[in-house]
Amino acid sequence: MIAGIRRAGSADPPVMAAIHAASFPPHDTWDQDFIGRQLSVPGTFGLLHPGGGVLLARVAADEAEILTIGVVPVARGTGIGSALLRDSFVIAAAAGATAMFLEVSVNNQPARIVYEKLGFKAAGQRKTYYPDGSDALVLRRGLSEPLSALSGSSPG
Repeated sequence: MIAGIRRAGSADPPVMAAIHAASFPPHDTWDQDFIGRQLSVPGTFGLLHPGGGVLLARVAADEAEILTIGVVPVARGTGIGSALLRDSFVIAAAAGATAMFLEVSVNNQPARIVYEKLGFKAAGQRKTYYPDGSDALVLRRGLSEPLSALSGSSPG
């Protein structure tokens, strides 16, 4: 694991929900019960960073999906989000995934920059996907691409 990141366990949904609530608007937050249910689904894993980062992902067959990733506002730009993503790539690949997917709002330029730096490419779009009516970009990254080959892999 990178930079203090650890796998989430069955006792972590309250902490994960608190980080999630601090990272997203109220209408987008996930509570501890929902997070706990997600963690109990086979193939799903969570990551926590002590500085205020959380990630939930799942692996099904040869594909992985970031379900949510959040970094508390005071910790944004420190590299926590990038570190969480990098660790998720390693875990997903070890579980047999060859590609990682995620959705991001077309309006979330800071996140889109981080994802691009980590090798994600546009794979589709979901119209009016988010509660505010914004579209989601579906992004994909092959997991065989080495992280060292990425340009601009500065903290995100």
